Amino acid sequence: MGPVKMGSIRASQLRACRPLLLRGRLAVWPPAHREGRVPERGHVARPHSTPAASASLPQQARVVVVGGGIIGSSIAYHLAHAGWKDVVLLERDKLTSGTTWHAAGLMVTFGSTSATSTSLRKYSRDLYSKLESETGLSTGFEPIGFIELATTPGYLEEFRRVSDYNRLQGVDVQEIGPADVQALFPLCKVDDVLRGFYVAGDGRVNPVDATMSLVKGARQQGAKVFEGVAVSDVLQAHGRVAGVRTECGHEIKAEYVVNCAGMWARQLAAKSGVSVPLQAAEHYYLITDAIPEVDKKWPVVEDPSSYAYIRREGAGLMVGLFEPWGATWRAEGIPQSFSFGEIPADLDRVSLYFERAMQRVPRTLEAGVSKLFCGPESFTADLRPIVGPAPELENYWVAAGMNSIGILTGDIYIYTYIHIVIYNIYIYIL
Repeated sequence: MGPVKMGSIRASQLRACRPLLLRGRLAVWPPAHREGRVPERGHVARPHSTPAASASLPQQARVVVVGGGIIGSSIAYHLAHAGWKDVVLLERDKLTSGTTWHAAGLMVTFGSTSATSTSLRKYSRDLYSKLESETGLSTGFEPIGFIELATTPGYLEEFRRVSDYNRLQGVDVQEIGPADVQALFPLCKVDDVLRGFYVAGDGRVNPVDATMSLVKGARQQGAKVFEGVAVSDVLQAHGRVAGVRTECGHEIKAEYVVNCAGMWARQLAAKSGVSVPLQAAEHYYLITDAIPEVDKKWPVVEDPSSYAYIRREGAGLMVGLFEPWGATWRAEGIPQSFSFGEIPADLDRVSLYFERAMQRVPRTLEAGVSKLFCGPESFTADLRPIVGPAPELENYWVAAGMNSIGILTGDIYIYTYIHIVIYNIYIYIL
């Protein structure tokens, strides 16, 4: 069987024909599974902290950071650079194994009408562009540009207002016509595009590479980072944090604990009576087979009218969704064993969204699908991150619920966060 052309198959047909060619092998959705879904798959994390890792753990630290994704790594990096040398980061499995590893890595300064939020984006972009000179490890940052498409009068009015404000904040936004959009991204359909809003210095970053570069930078400043060490509980005494206990029973005394456990943050916090209201939800993208016309210099294109973003991935294109009606995953709790994992794709729900998104670049409808991905991302009800001290327990801090833009804005949240911790400067970060 050859590659399935997603554009030629609608949801009704997918119910009867589930095969997709994934990375050169045929994956079939067997009818025995509810809604035709495949079982969850991925690397199985260690059920307990490994003896080798636990043997080298310290007895005490000033701060313990729980979670080794982009946010926890950034916390460790910024604390260490601020002079806190007694920093310990504990990751239950491997760095990036939760959700960071599959992030799309968009690095976009356009889009906010908040001075603070715009500053967050600019800070992250600047950090990722220079981090390699400090650590010797590339972050994968590529300033290939970004285009936001306005296809309705409403979007045009909105993005013009956003552009005016972004320019005031130092973002070089150019309003361009449909022909200019097509010149920058030749396969993009522009017959319904009124205007594009282009930032040449924006682009993409490799989330795994960025995390590893942050970790190396933290270690260079004296921070200690341990993989394969799961935290089971946060210790407390007299209404404040006293340290952490790992699954192997090792205890580390600490003045502060920072919960950066991503989609597990709610479960870990609940053990200490702390509320972290976030929930994992499905996030989809697909990657096409090789398309000969694709050029590595093409910008990222975002099309809000089809809830999509499109960028180059290898020799093909990635088409990602932020559909208006999402789907929660594992509301009862995230399995501790879930690492580098994928979750079942609900093709009945998302196939029409994909077809609409792919019409923006019709060539994707003709190419085969080399990978259809569904993975979890953690979201909050108001789409604002949960960053700061927990009121329920003194010196218990949280940095989670980044709503799928942790790569983009996480670093400056952390930068602000560090100034609050060290200098006791409380400011509004949103």
